[in-house]
Amino acid sequence: MAKNEEAVKNDLFGFGEPNQMSAQYFSGDSFLKGLVPGGDDVDVSVATVNFAPGVRNNWHIHHNGYQIILVTSGEGWAQIEGQPAQSLKPGDVFVFHDGVKHWHGAKKDSWFTHLAITKGTAEWLEPVSDAEYDNLN
Repeated sequence: MAKNEEAVKNDLFGFGEPNQMSAQYFSGDSFLKGLVPGGDDVDVSVATVNFAPGVRNNWHIHHNGYQIILVTSGEGWAQIEGQPAQSLKPGDVFVFHDGVKHWHGAKKDSWFTHLAITKGTAEWLEPVSDAEYDNLN
C-alpha cells in the first residue's frame, strides 16, 4: 500500500469518482467530488481532488479568476512556472493567481488530496515531463 492511501480514501470530504471529465489532463488516475458547483448564484466551484501516487495534472492557466488549493490528505507538489516546486502536506494552502502557469499533483510514493476553489476557466497545456517530475525531491 502506498503512503497515505487510507487517509486519502477516508478524507473528510470523501473520495469522489474517477475524474473522467479531465482525465486527458492528468498523468494517471485522479478522482473528483464536486462540493459546491458553480452556478448562476455562485461564481466559484469547490471540489475535492484525489491523486494516486505519482499522478499530476498538466501545466495549466486559470483565466478570469484564480485557483486556491487546500491540502487535506497525503503529500504532493505544486509549481508555478519559473519557480521551484513546493512540497505540500495537510494544512498547506497554495494560491494560483489569474494567468499564472502552474501544475500540482501527488508525490511519487504518496496519495494526495486537496480542495480546489476555482473561479474562471482553465486553459490546459502540455504535460509535466517525466524528467521534470523525476527531479523533484
